[in-house]
Amino acid sequence: MKWRSQIQNLKAYQPGKTMDDVKELFNLDKVVKLASNENPFGCSKNVETFLKTNAVSHAIYPDGYAKELRMKVAEQLSVDPGQLLFGNGSDEVIQMISRALLDGDKSTVMATPTFPQYKHNAIVEGAEIREVPLDSAGRHQLTKMLAEIDETTSVVWLCSPNNPTGEYIRSEELISFLDAVPAHVLVVLDEAYYEYVVAGDYYNSLELLKSYPQLLITRTFSKAYGLAGFRVGFGIANEDVIGKLEPIREPFNNNALGQGAAAAAVEDQKFIRDCREHNRKGLEQYYQFCKERSLHYIPSQANFVLIDFGVSGDDVFQFLMSKGFIVRSGEALGYPHSVRVTVGSYEQNEEVIEKMKEFLALQKQV
Repeated sequence: MKWRSQIQNLKAYQPGKTMDDVKELFNLDKVVKLASNENPFGCSKNVETFLKTNAVSHAIYPDGYAKELRMKVAEQLSVDPGQLLFGNGSDEVIQMISRALLDGDKSTVMATPTFPQYKHNAIVEGAEIREVPLDSAGRHQLTKMLAEIDETTSVVWLCSPNNPTGEYIRSEELISFLDAVPAHVLVVLDEAYYEYVVAGDYYNSLELLKSYPQLLITRTFSKAYGLAGFRVGFGIANEDVIGKLEPIREPFNNNALGQGAAAAAVEDQKFIRDCREHNRKGLEQYYQFCKERSLHYIPSQANFVLIDFGVSGDDVFQFLMSKGFIVRSGEALGYPHSVRVTVGSYEQNEEVIEKMKEFLALQKQV
């Protein structure tokens, strides 16, 4: 078979072990997953009500235009409905952008480490990938990224807050960057963790859309909204950009249940505010632990924190998993001595921190 050369050595996404896998492997009755930045508080009760009271015919295709969801999101964000592009998770929006703008004659610029799907899709499309390392604080180096842009560049990816560091781009530096980016370059601003941000100098991306027509924002219902299982994400841009991307979108790409659940979730912004508040308190639990144990961490504007244990992240990961807590090893994230921990409920955070203390105590005995 004549496979495309760029996929010959491309690896498929490898999900971590499921909770059931870990229970069986270590003979555990209880397992807490704090690895994928899901919402520990689930979703809005609006969604539960929707699922109980709305019968969906499984024999009929969903609304290919996602009209109800589109109108509710447009109203909530104060944008025109034509400025929205819906995807099967924001992953699919990233895939659509890559398919529309990248090929073997194009280059794309991104930070490293960052969300891996930017690079993954660029490889599939055969584009030249230009990566700029984050600085020592885990932040984008926008000046260096700007220097990597030339006439071949078609997309720049910015993840803010960034995964896996939780750092964010400040308003002034983003505006300076956008002022300098050539008009032929699409700037994708990935705001998967937008709802968790509390920083006072975070930008207003929706306002920036009015001044920068080459900007596209991505958001998702998988994180703060607690709908990861429904796979609904979206892009926001000016209508010309959305009009170019819409033909790339697969028909009926958002299932009926996902559309309805997301539409119900949008109407409960109090749930989002409450989750943001709980998340801030949860982060402080980890910060306090790190300060007590003199562990380096990166202050986060997301719902996770990256903690440096000074040893292989795989060792920390394996120990915590054996105790019933699934986190993410930094070995695969570009921070080999760290683990990324999703902020859970107060009780979950306290429990995993106790196990982290156990790990540190064992390290002292070695």
